[in-house]
Amino acid sequence: MSEQRIVRAAAVQIAPDLDDPAATLDRVLAAIDEAAGKGARFIVFPETFVPYYPYFSFIAPPAAQGPAHLRLYEGAVTVPGPVTQAVSAAARRANAVIVLGVNERDHGSLYNAQLVFDADGALLLKRRKITPTYHERMVWGQGDGAGLTVVETAVGRVGALACWEHYNPLARYALMAQHEEIHAAQFPGSMVGQVFADQMEVTIRHHALEAGAFVVNATGWLRDDQIAAICPDETLRGALRGGNCTAIVSPEGRHLAPPMTQGEGILIADMDMALVTKRKRMMDSVGHYARPELLSLNHDARPARTVVTTRDAPPHDRSQTHERQCDERQPASDHSGHPGRHPGPAPSGHADGAPDQRLAVVRGQAG
Repeated sequence: MSEQRIVRAAAVQIAPDLDDPAATLDRVLAAIDEAAGKGARFIVFPETFVPYYPYFSFIAPPAAQGPAHLRLYEGAVTVPGPVTQAVSAAARRANAVIVLGVNERDHGSLYNAQLVFDADGALLLKRRKITPTYHERMVWGQGDGAGLTVVETAVGRVGALACWEHYNPLARYALMAQHEEIHAAQFPGSMVGQVFADQMEVTIRHHALEAGAFVVNATGWLRDDQIAAICPDETLRGALRGGNCTAIVSPEGRHLAPPMTQGEGILIADMDMALVTKRKRMMDSVGHYARPELLSLNHDARPARTVVTTRDAPPHDRSQTHERQCDERQPASDHSGHPGRHPGPAPSGHADGAPDQRLAVVRGQAG
């Protein structure tokens, strides 16, 4: 029998500071210290928690969103930058793997980004939500397939999705095919009402069962005064309540602690990693229960680029250059392997083989 391995997980449900991004970061760092003090080695925060989820976009018409959208730009996170450095240092102090949701600013665009820090402080993964949902399309750009990556961490193989990405079965399958063991789920919380919480619980429990993985889900919280500040119209404030289901679910689809549906706090539970194999012995949906000759996934894992530079070649070499470029554009034959600490596949992105500097993984630049 293999040695029992227990990983203590923490799902954080707290409110941001809507006026001061630095204060929100302070809340993150304090929660890391608190969770680590309780023995947690895997800690998950809500969707785009730093500086805050753009709740305004769910309430205000497009013509009125300009000032709030610009404020979000001002408080957004550059990766790498001061926020990632602070969280990296906190991960090292806590000896814990951290999954943090941020509004990422990349020059003139914002993205819904999920950051995975290893216990040594290294930033293993920066991924962007592949398709912002409904009102969110007014706020964020789209992510790409490079972020659908599972990374090897100090606590196991970790993957992440944000909110309604969990309703995309192919996105989930891309992570399952990389043998995800722990899944970080992030939702905004404090939105839509109880139906959102009910739907959330169904989908995270289903993913745990289907993936044979633990799911640690964190949702955000808004106080009544914050709701009033975001939404002066009292008749619309109900749209910013409910929708909370901070939870930790086993590969058997069971809650390891009662879900947190109200208020602020940190949910703690122990994950017995032997349950991953116990579940997959019965049903491994990407292994013995798969039928790849009938059903398969084509995962384009290349980072998206707005400019492709083609180097000039002598006339007699142009046909070979064209041939090579066509070959580089073909999807990789297998995206279901073990990416390890530098997840792949990672094409060069340039005709001369130089590395693509926009890869999702920025390990070594954090801290």
